[in-house]
Amino acid sequence: MLTIWRFKDGNRAHEKQSAALVSGLRAVLGADRVTCCDLSCADVSLPLWVSPPPQLAGLPAPDFILGAGHRSHWPVLRARRVFGGRSVVIMKPSLPLSWFDFVIVPEHDRPAPLHNVILTRGALAEPLPELPVEPDRALLLLGGPSKHFHWDAAKVSSVTTQLLKQPRQWIVTDSRRTPESTLAQCADSGAELHPWQQCPADWLAEQMARAGQIWVTGDSVSMIFEALQSRAAVGVIPMPSRGPRNKIRMAVDRLLDEGLVTDRVDGNLQPVAARPPLAQQEMCARALLRRSGWAEPQPALFGGAP
Repeated sequence: MLTIWRFKDGNRAHEKQSAALVSGLRAVLGADRVTCCDLSCADVSLPLWVSPPPQLAGLPAPDFILGAGHRSHWPVLRARRVFGGRSVVIMKPSLPLSWFDFVIVPEHDRPAPLHNVILTRGALAEPLPELPVEPDRALLLLGGPSKHFHWDAAKVSSVTTQLLKQPRQWIVTDSRRTPESTLAQCADSGAELHPWQQCPADWLAEQMARAGQIWVTGDSVSMIFEALQSRAAVGVIPMPSRGPRNKIRMAVDRLLDEGLVTDRVDGNLQPVAARPPLAQQEMCARALLRRSGWAEPQPALFGGAP
């Protein structure tokens, strides 16, 4: 049995990435071979070697101690010091990479080429529900200004107008960063409008799983990678970059170069091939198991033994 202690920092985006890795480990090893104990970073706000909190001392010994986000770094390290196991952090940490047993980092962050570094294409995302894809169902996800991108309201309005004229069942939603007037501009299009405040926690995952086509504004790189967990054709509405050295833009450009997403708004967006979900969480899980010495079910090579 593989035991994981997962520290949560209250940031939904961080917690989705750590949950994705747990789901990857369960997919690779089998759900019955993985147990996960969710903990709050506040549980280890004081040094563990002074007085280990009883809620940790009563848990099964960890194999992996997992965190995502800066607030989880010290809790992960402190728990490892007292209880053992391997420390695993997702995203480039604010502390030295060598302090952790494993670091799972997007390749656009260009971390040092260390043995404990596992590279991803972008943010980890949980698998989507297994639902039938509806080819005529299209999803439009609107972001907003960010530290990496300016918000080009005129371009968003123009591209959105072109998209919503296409004869599909359009579902449009916004985010916390979206300017207030943006969603309202779609009111006369006939699309279903869903303000983010009114969407249940699992609503977006279900919509992505059912969609035949998903469009995302280019500032929302995490949404782009979540969309790639679906079987839909994925389109990006590019946003102007803040500065010439924009690592997020480079990550999106690579997806465009490889044909995994498109920025062409011509009414003929189709998947290049029968694309399976990106499933980076399983790749990271296999890498973590291999590098840590944990055994996983292995396929027979070259057709197996004669």
